[in-house]
Amino acid sequence: MSTLLKLEQVETFIGQYHILQGISFEVPKGEVTVLLGRNGAGKTTTLRTIMGLNTASKGSVLFKEEEIKSLPTYSIANKGIGYVPEDQGIFAGLTVEENIKVAVKKENDETQQRLDWILDLFPDLKKFWKKPGGLLSGGQKQMLSIARAYVNDNELLLIDEPSKGLAPIVVEKVMESIQQMKDKTTIILVEQNFMMASTIGDSFYIIDDGRTVSNGSMNLLREDEEMRRKYLGIA
Repeated sequence: MSTLLKLEQVETFIGQYHILQGISFEVPKGEVTVLLGRNGAGKTTTLRTIMGLNTASKGSVLFKEEEIKSLPTYSIANKGIGYVPEDQGIFAGLTVEENIKVAVKKENDETQQRLDWILDLFPDLKKFWKKPGGLLSGGQKQMLSIARAYVNDNELLLIDEPSKGLAPIVVEKVMESIQQMKDKTTIILVEQNFMMASTIGDSFYIIDDGRTVSNGSMNLLREDEEMRRKYLGIA
């Protein structure tokens, strides 16, 4: 299977703080790769570095074998990488419709087909189409954030903590949506909810103190209680 994204010994500073100190991983095309680790390990900074929102001081970030680490964020997005941030990143004062419209890069039949598909998946968005984003529930905001990234023809989606703060029934809906997206795009998922991550993910990388320390198939991690306890604090 071909590699869509490859990070090699990436280091990133935020101000004076050395957050990423050696991140290396590969993302196979058509799979869900999960980044795991305790809070503060560097998972969100890794996604932000891929998107150019934080600048890598060392190492390489290759997307389809092209170095992208020095590119501005808009250029990285235009290459086909979508980002669903931890804080959802929607416009509270715009309606659901307007939030999606401002995210669309190209209006064509394929975009409309993706929009129709995501609205079938998230009927609440269709129901509240004219409602301001700021008035949506937490789960609906998460659905809108995913929809904004998915509506474009992105080859890779970076999804950061999609279950954070959501009720269990909503988490199930978000899980279902990401599982269905697996058939259509490649995904990097950062997720603290191990049940969700282990259900959706094909492979994993564990980040600890800004470094990748372990990786393998998700089946391996499900069976390795010692590794889960050591790096994730769960049995």
